[in-house]
Amino acid sequence: MDSLYPYWNNYLIIVVFLLLGSLLPAVALTIGRLLRPHAPTQAKMTTYESGMDPFHDSRIQFNVRYYIFALMFVIFDVETVFMYPWAVAYEKLGLFALIEMLIFVVMLLIGLMYAWKKGVLKWT
Repeated sequence: MDSLYPYWNNYLIIVVFLLLGSLLPAVALTIGRLLRPHAPTQAKMTTYESGMDPFHDSRIQFNVRYYIFALMFVIFDVETVFMYPWAVAYEKLGLFALIEMLIFVVMLLIGLMYAWKKGVLKWT
């Protein structure tokens, strides 16, 4: 039975983190709701766009190209996040890690060439 204590201790740590992870934001939002000033008026409830009154419906259909462009940015931003730890530990990793990173970069370049060929990277 004594050998189960470290096992249950691991679960206790997870439960404590789950409770803190859900309790702290709930408490912070509740305190913020209680402390903030709340005086709604008709002027405060209107839509505000760059200091001007809105002149048409705010639900405009955007070209899907903008979303794809943003997703491409996120993909290549994540690429740099994967490359940084590899570059820091490059000397310890050896030739196998170099080959793996080259495969990763080649796959990303193939994706970039595909997106370029499809015209995704054209802004207008």
